[in-house]
Amino acid sequence: MKFDKATSKLTLEGIGGATLFFSDRPERIAGNMATTAFLPFWSKGKDSFLSDPPNADLSILEGNKLRQVVVVLENPELNDNNLTYTVKVVGGEMPEKGSEVSVFIDIIGMPLTPLSYAGVARRGYRRAFLY
Repeated sequence: MKFDKATSKLTLEGIGGATLFFSDRPERIAGNMATTAFLPFWSKGKDSFLSDPPNADLSILEGNKLRQVVVVLENPELNDNNLTYTVKVVGGEMPEKGSEVSVFIDIIGMPLTPLSYAGVARRGYRRAFLY
């Protein structure tokens, strides 16, 4: 990963083609979807991440040490295998570079209401990937 403090841009380099998701409550679901299918959560529906950007925990391994940084993610851009977000750091200190990075996003599915785009999309994936 690279972080440009001047522009608040976080770039995750060499990401895989799948995004994993899970929830604990109110229903326990887990699965995966193509990252290209995940990105529309930022722009579609009344409860989109565009109108209510999600918090995320970045877990970054630095040698034997784990660094955790809490951020708000905005404006995702996928270019080949690089995913860039504009971030607002909420807690912790963001390094300029890091490896072995995991991103855990809060409220992946937003509310499980019939009108929630993310909830509807997630329920569709749940049917295919429930375990």
